[in-house]
Amino acid sequence: MASAVKPIEDRRLLGISLMLVGYLCYTIIDSCAKLLTQAGLPTMEVVFVRYAGQLTLVLAIFLPREGARALTATRSLPLEIVRGLCLLGSTVFNFVALTFLPLTVTSAISFTMPLILCSLSIPMLGETVGWRRWAAIAVGFIGVLVIVQPGTEAFHPAVILSLITAVFSALYNLLTRKLAGVDTTTTQQFYAAAAATVCIAPFSLGGWTWPHELVGWLAFFGIGLAALIGHLSITTAHRYAPASVLAPFGYLQIIFMTASSWLVFNQPPDMWIFIGAPIVIASGLYIWLRERQLSKSVVTEMAVQD
Repeated sequence: MASAVKPIEDRRLLGISLMLVGYLCYTIIDSCAKLLTQAGLPTMEVVFVRYAGQLTLVLAIFLPREGARALTATRSLPLEIVRGLCLLGSTVFNFVALTFLPLTVTSAISFTMPLILCSLSIPMLGETVGWRRWAAIAVGFIGVLVIVQPGTEAFHPAVILSLITAVFSALYNLLTRKLAGVDTTTTQQFYAAAAATVCIAPFSLGGWTWPHELVGWLAFFGIGLAALIGHLSITTAHRYAPASVLAPFGYLQIIFMTASSWLVFNQPPDMWIFIGAPIVIASGLYIWLRERQLSKSVVTEMAVQD
């Protein structure tokens, strides 16, 4: 029998705090991945370690408490698997991009995810997107062009991988919306980690390489732990605060990423990050404000009709 889906509570400060913890953990994931690839570990091996570590921790922590039946019970197995594969896709493309690009660039491009999410909501959720939001999407991608500087020597083709990462992340978020209130948080964690681990294993186990230094070993074991804590924190945050409250705090991740890029990898942001990133963030915030305004209008109209 599946565990009961926990009820929503109005504890907004706790929800915001959990979001910040989650995005800090996401920064740790990317930093560990970059450290491991720089140490000579194959990218697919790093992806495997990230998900196998997360899966091991999910089983170790939740299996004794909930039991195998409750942990694996799902009302939508195909949706869980596809969601896990979308998360895997975003990780693979992101980790490959990280071998070529600074964290500041990959994180800035990742903020196009709300723009892509808005576009995908039309075919996948049947939503209508007006000209204002389409204009915000266009402005956001102008900001990306400012960051990546196509046609110049500063341009690196790996930015295309970061954009593909954002597409997979948007698909993952859309499927997470569909699973809200359907399966428990721990069940979603299990299937996301299990699907990714099983699918990436054949591409990662040949030519295995171990870390050679203490920092590498810390990253090797820390990446899975950061993944588990990060995903649990962000998923749980939505129990305590509405998405409309939590969404803007995702943009604070640029601070964590910039600090890690500068302090850990000695890659400070260049001038174009300071110009392009605010454009991308502003367009994403406008879409968030517009969707919030439209949702309030719908609620008001329904109240008047009643």
